[in-house]
Parts: sequence; structure tokens; C-alpha cells
Amino acid sequence: MRPAFVAALALCLAALPAQAQQRFKSSAGDLVVETVAEGLQNPWGLAFLPDGRMLVTERAGRLRLVSSDGKLSAAIANTPNVTGRGQGGLLDVALDPDFAGNRLIYLSFAEPRAGGNGTSVARGKLNQADTALEQVAVIFRQMPTINSNMHFGSRLVFDRTGALFVTTGDRYGQRDEAQNPANHIGKVIRIRPDGSVPADNPNKPGWQPEIWSIGHRNVQGAALHPQSGQLWTAEHGARGGDEINTPKAGLNYGWPVITYGVDYSGLKIGEGTAKAGMEQPLFYWDPSIAPSGAAFYTGERWPGWKNSLFVGGLAGQMLVRLSTQGEAVTGEERLLDGLGERIRDVRQGPDGYLYLLSDDAKGRVLRVRPAP
Repeated sequence: MRPAFVAALALCLAALPAQAQQRFKSSAGDLVVETVAEGLQNPWGLAFLPDGRMLVTERAGRLRLVSSDGKLSAAIANTPNVTGRGQGGLLDVALDPDFAGNRLIYLSFAEPRAGGNGTSVARGKLNQADTALEQVAVIFRQMPTINSNMHFGSRLVFDRTGALFVTTGDRYGQRDEAQNPANHIGKVIRIRPDGSVPADNPNKPGWQPEIWSIGHRNVQGAALHPQSGQLWTAEHGARGGDEINTPKAGLNYGWPVITYGVDYSGLKIGEGTAKAGMEQPLFYWDPSIAPSGAAFYTGERWPGWKNSLFVGGLAGQMLVRLSTQGEAVTGEERLLDGLGERIRDVRQGPDGYLYLLSDDAKGRVLRVRPAP
């Protein structure tokens, strides 16, 4: 972006309405949390357009634009039909790396199907009026179809080659299938933007060719490390055992054979916390915070926080900052204690501030900035 445009955009975003401000302590000084937009029904995913406006999904099935003054658009037309029950609905949203030229966006969603539902990804072109999607097509379907309203995943992250990572869940009652590379249950998927399979995928014997890694429970946070370009994920455990992982090609991350959590009944899951041929998490939480959206910080507002991974907590109702060094988590800071919001998504805005989605029937877009 041109420097003059970035400066103008920052001023525009800074002028967004500041409502219901709250102040919190942090290692980098006091933080202010303010409402940018409200009236969203269980917002799930957020993506910034090049002009600073935001695309926000609502789990019930709507895709909305949030303008520079915090106003919500009407629902954008032609989004996919969704299973809007339990944890299902319209989930993540991502822009094509060449959005400025092709206006393509990607949506993950719980797709209703004969006999049940599953995590799917659709691609469509945002029309010039920003009112509808055109040429909508499903480019990935998690198989098999399962009759469940739980554990859909599902974050969307483009890597530096232009391939798309899609995270899926184990559909709750199907957890043993996370170890079966012949299906998409509890996997990280890697596809091309048209749904085809990249030539450098693992493609191991017995593996579906679009599978990148196996042994995942329910990955709802994912981001690329700003220096290495490595995918980092935040993954729900059961009762304890939420994990930060760096999924690599062809590796097994253990669920449900190894875990640092226990079942909700208190009974043991699997064989323990380690097993040959299965990867250890970089970091885990016990008790759980129920991690959701994740973003690495690269801005200038908090120079000491560069390369920190910010993770939203649902059950924990917090924002967690994980300091990193290379491929290691070196510290944890828990932020926004007392905010009282389930944090569903975390993004860095073009102005260098952090933006959060609160998962509530009256959900909000929140901005986190340094206190004056």
C-alpha cells in the first residue's frame, strides 16, 4: 500500500465510533477496548478488505460488511445454505491473495446434506456493488457426511505459495476417525484455490491427497508465522489439553491417542500424553480456555509484542498473548480479564490495532488499542 493511503486509512479506522470503552492492564501499558460495531448474531470470522472495511460472518448464515463508520450492511446475497444449529453455521471468511484483482472470497460453513452435514468451503466473487456473491461454487467437502452439530473446525489460511489450508473437526462422536487418513475427520487440509490438490502435498499411501496432517480434534484458530510462513494452529482439547501446534506435511498430532486432557466425564482418553510417531504440542492449556481465532502481531502500536500469537478464549473469556521465539512459545500473558466476552476471532487491522469478535447473540466487533 502507498504510505499516504495507509495514513488515511489509519485515520479513518481511528474515527470509528468508540462505545462502551473499557480499560485493562497489560505488560505493554493500559489497553482500551471499544465497540466498533454491534448487533451481530454470533459473529464467527472477520477479514479486512483492502479499503479497511470488514467482512464478518454470522453463524446463522449471514455475511455482512462493516463500514468505516461502524455501520452494518444488509446481508450479502447468495451465500451458501448452512446448518445453523449447535456449533454449525457460516464460519470463517478469507480473501483470495489476489482479491484486488479478482474479488474472490472463501467461506467455510456447515453444509446441510442428505443424512447429516459437514464442513465445506465455497468460493465466490463479490460483485462491484458489494451486495452479492457471484459464481459461487463449493471447492471442498469434508467427507464422510456425519449427523452431528458439533466440531466443524474451521479456519481458512492461505500459505505463501497461494495454497489454502482448511482446518476440520472430529465431529465430536467420531474422534477415532481423526487417526484415519482415508477421510477428512480431524484433519488439516491443503488445496489450491480451485479445490485441486497441490503437487507438494504429502500424498502418503492410504491418505486422501488433500490431507496435510492428521490427529486433530477441533482446530478453530490458525495463522501463518510472519517470519517463517509456517502454519500455527489453536486446537480445542476436551477437559484440558487445548493445544498450539505447527502442523507439518504428513505428520500425526495424536488425537485421540495422546492428549493432555481428559474426557468430560473425567475418564482417561487414549494412551497418555506421548507416543512414538505422534507430535507434541508447542504449548497446551489445562484447564481449557477453549481457543478460537488466532493472529500473529506484526504492527507498530506495541513494538514489544511483535511476533506474539494472540488467541481468543471462548470458555476463558479472555485474549491470550503467547510470546514466540522461532518455533517455540516462550511465555503467556492473559489479557482483558473481566471483559466478559467469548472471543471468537482475532485479527490485526491495517491500522495496527487488534480487532476481536465477541461470540454472542448480540455480538460485537471490538477494537483493542493502547490507552492514551
